[in-house]
Amino acid sequence: MKILFLTDNFPPEVNAPATRTFEHCRVWAREGHEVHVVTCAPNFPRGRVFGGYRNRLYQREVVEGITVHRVWSFIWPNKGRVLRIVDYLSFALSSFIAGLFIKADVIIATSPQFFTAVSGGLLGFVKGTPWVFEVRDLWPESIAAVGAMRRSFVLSLIEKLELRLYRSAAAVVVLTESFRENLVRRGVLDEKISVVTNGVNREEWRCSDLAEREAARARLGVSGKFVLGYAGTMGMAHALDFIISAARKLHEVLPDVAIVLIGDGAERERLEKRAAELGLSNLMILPPVSKAELKPIMSAFDVSLVNLRRSDTFKTVLPSKIFESSAMGKPILLGVDGEARALVELYGAGVFFEPEDEGEFIEKVRLLKEQSEVYARCVQGGEALASAYSRDGLARVMIEQISGRVVAQELPGASDAV
Repeated sequence: MKILFLTDNFPPEVNAPATRTFEHCRVWAREGHEVHVVTCAPNFPRGRVFGGYRNRLYQREVVEGITVHRVWSFIWPNKGRVLRIVDYLSFALSSFIAGLFIKADVIIATSPQFFTAVSGGLLGFVKGTPWVFEVRDLWPESIAAVGAMRRSFVLSLIEKLELRLYRSAAAVVVLTESFRENLVRRGVLDEKISVVTNGVNREEWRCSDLAEREAARARLGVSGKFVLGYAGTMGMAHALDFIISAARKLHEVLPDVAIVLIGDGAERERLEKRAAELGLSNLMILPPVSKAELKPIMSAFDVSLVNLRRSDTFKTVLPSKIFESSAMGKPILLGVDGEARALVELYGAGVFFEPEDEGEFIEKVRLLKEQSEVYARCVQGGEALASAYSRDGLARVMIEQISGRVVAQELPGASDAV
């Protein structure tokens, strides 16, 4: 099958969307599918093009059997609103134009950002090709949840367009059962929805040996400490300001606990300023690194923090850090309720604290630090979780589901126009 995949993020970017798309496409290419990815010059989250790339009108490369088409877009850092939307719209337009010249049996477009899905829907209509809407975030609902956009007439129009995209898609792939339930309540046909969760490539995330782990801890200056680590995007959704605020009290009651935050995002500068104001000696914020550099740093963690703001919207998500941390044998300190909590507790891969509850956060850090039997159970549970959510297996499930929907899809003309 010839697959055309539209995505705003792709390696060498290291965020969750880039990793998921690449690992799925790599499996499909290995199994004989012809895979084309249309993306932009790598720049997330700082809005600066990575070394070795330029923001050209068009450039092409082949990565592990995947033909990658990089198109021009207006590049802006992952912050602000108006110019970020211009960034999104420019990629939607460029990806649409590039997609017109790529033959495909199926088009897959992933969100967020939402306008990539608009591009996919338009391409499907114009080319008469079945298209698949991969929903990694309930956008625009999620941006309202973090306060990035208030309920308004514009938001209502976007939601109407969102529902029209669901109707026109041959299939809709979502990451959680909660996403499926949300869409069904809003009128999307249940039979066109497939759930393909996040997962992990266990071999790539297997933990370093003890010597490498201790060397990494020495480099970070946390030897002899119990290390709580966060690796990922520092955005409005992640509530890391809460972690910084809790760090001062944590130091008073558990002085041998260190917190390491690594990554980048819209909130990074504000978080650094706040940490400096508080004069925190038990917390460090490290710049983003490549995936190859990230694994040794994460090996130095004793516990992996997975944290989001308190919101009913985030009860529907399954953060990718759950799977990567489990594969590395890192117990999860989970500040996300709902489906994420249910999964972690099902496997016993970590402990939950009420999101943005400072007292419970500190209590659960103490539990993992001082109760060795609890810690050991979480390590074992994480291994079982990682085994159950193999990325390769999930990629095969996704393409099987898509293939079935495409075969069932009527010939050109059956789908509604966007």
